[in-house]
Amino acid sequence: MDRMTELVQLLNDYAYKYYTLDEPVVSDKEYDILYDELLDLEKSSGVVLPNSPTHRVGGELLKQFESYEHKQKLYSLSKSQTSEELESWWNRCANSLNVQNFLCSVEYKYDGLTVNLSYKDGVLVRATTRGNGIKGEIVTSGAKTIRTIPLTIPFKGEIEVQGECIMRLSELEKYNKTHDVHLKHARNAAAGALRNLDPKVTAERHLDFMAYSVGYSDIAFNNQKEMVDFLVENKFRIGDFVHYADNMQDIKALLAEIESNRSSLDYLIDGAVIKINEQKYRNELGFTEKSPRWAIAYKYEAEEVTTILKDVVWQVSRTGKLNPLAVLEPVELCGATVSRATLNNLDDIAKKGVKIGSRVFVRRSNDVIPEILGVAEDNGGTPIVPPKYCPYCGGKVEVNGAFVYCTNKNDCGAVHMSRLDHFASKEAMNIEGLSEKTILQLYNLGFIKDIDDIYDLTAEQLAQAEGFKDKKISNILKAIENSKNVTLDNFIYSLGIANIGKKSAKQLADKFKSLEKLQSASVEDILALDDFGEIMAQSVYGYFASPSAKRLIENLLKKGVKIEFKEQKEGVLTGFNICLTGSISIPRSKAKQLIAENGGSVSDSVSKNVNIVVYGEDAGSKLEKAKKLGIELWTEQQFFEKIDYKG
Repeated sequence: MDRMTELVQLLNDYAYKYYTLDEPVVSDKEYDILYDELLDLEKSSGVVLPNSPTHRVGGELLKQFESYEHKQKLYSLSKSQTSEELESWWNRCANSLNVQNFLCSVEYKYDGLTVNLSYKDGVLVRATTRGNGIKGEIVTSGAKTIRTIPLTIPFKGEIEVQGECIMRLSELEKYNKTHDVHLKHARNAAAGALRNLDPKVTAERHLDFMAYSVGYSDIAFNNQKEMVDFLVENKFRIGDFVHYADNMQDIKALLAEIESNRSSLDYLIDGAVIKINEQKYRNELGFTEKSPRWAIAYKYEAEEVTTILKDVVWQVSRTGKLNPLAVLEPVELCGATVSRATLNNLDDIAKKGVKIGSRVFVRRSNDVIPEILGVAEDNGGTPIVPPKYCPYCGGKVEVNGAFVYCTNKNDCGAVHMSRLDHFASKEAMNIEGLSEKTILQLYNLGFIKDIDDIYDLTAEQLAQAEGFKDKKISNILKAIENSKNVTLDNFIYSLGIANIGKKSAKQLADKFKSLEKLQSASVEDILALDDFGEIMAQSVYGYFASPSAKRLIENLLKKGVKIEFKEQKEGVLTGFNICLTGSISIPRSKAKQLIAENGGSVSDSVSKNVNIVVYGEDAGSKLEKAKKLGIELWTEQQFFEKIDYKG
């Protein structure tokens, strides 16, 4: 079989599984690489096989769905992945139009399912998938469950509106928390929901529809702006990012802005779409068999790929919990080589059906460790089972529900090192220079075994650690000394109490105001705090009641640790509980600090307890929820004016 025939067969198989069965086995990035290879072969040889995927758009129809022929063909977009390819498109258009500059729209390229909505006399009469661009599947019943698809519109003529059906990442997370079988990722979840014969399945996934184009219509538009205004006037939700530019420099700046905000969005995008604004220019440029010449997609580096899960290692935390970590066949993802991914717990492994040897979907957001979303191909993999003995100390392992614990945690070196690392971390005691690597060296040398040993370290001991010179030794000893003056909330957090994070440590400090009162608090006293349940309350009470904790705290105090409660400051934000959402011009940590300095408190989520939501660009579901709850909204500028912040 020659390479061209092999590629055509392989790509058609991938496309069938992706478009028709909604069961992709490779990532978009891997598909695009093979597709580009086929295009190059066709261009160099001049031969295009009859069944080549370059002839068409989309996939075959499922037999159980009735088909519908679109009144106007739904084209796919040519793509670019580099500045050079984008500039080449711009220059071709400019030369063909005989103009130097032309206005373009720049929008998100949503990663969902394209849907074509047909309206007649102001009523939604039909919703179809794109299908092969000429015919699609009728999915009207499911589409009607999507609240962002209007059932009626003011326009009384005949029209077809195109857009993307998506499932927000927050909705995907909620769904997976309440269902035994996990959805792999948001794109598939949206496609699988809409192309389901039971509308109830569609409804419970809470999909959204983002309108971006008008196809067949009784009216004509002079430009993209007119079309977008028409969609808004007719109650359609348009994309969250629609901007215009008339030169390549500004277009590139918009593309860079999208990419920088991409990981903070509540939905998947895989690029941006650039369209020439003027309809007269579009008419002049026309179409190829597959794509409009007046538009192009700019695709970003993939945030999701597939690779082989080679093994699972079990890491021991400060509570003695063994956390499963997947060892992957190294793969490029978001500009980095990824070889590890989180698996959370035994329930997560079971729900996702992950096995050693499986080809799995891996996704990475921001700079956090990548997560395995689900299985692309089982490959007859080996089930993942927890170890019988702790991989670090050899102690027996106990399985408690979804979690695995070392029963020897009082003498397990990995537990001690994890506790030490947490204690010294920036948000705890903030002992700069006492990194995980340094702690491991000092632990292995026998200089620190428990947390309070940190305050007995000497210059002579530190000098025995590899790579330690006079300045480094001096800096660490100074950081240790400085850490002795600590706020109550930081100290509570540094103790590593199970189920108590930074936010709950602050709540405990604000409630009890001294370590002594917290140590003597009852379970009922702790339960009185907002968002504290029985498990958290028992964790706090049990920790301070334990002899080992009492001994540790006593030793720390003897060695000079002084704990201070900082009373909430009074200011213009006193009494306000504020939630931040979207992109703002200062770091999020700085904004939280400003709120605290002006007497306010910060909430990470929107609820009835929140008074103000401060929003920036690309604010998503939190802003929408705040609007529904009638919460007061401030722009970034209003927030700065309120606290008299000059930057």
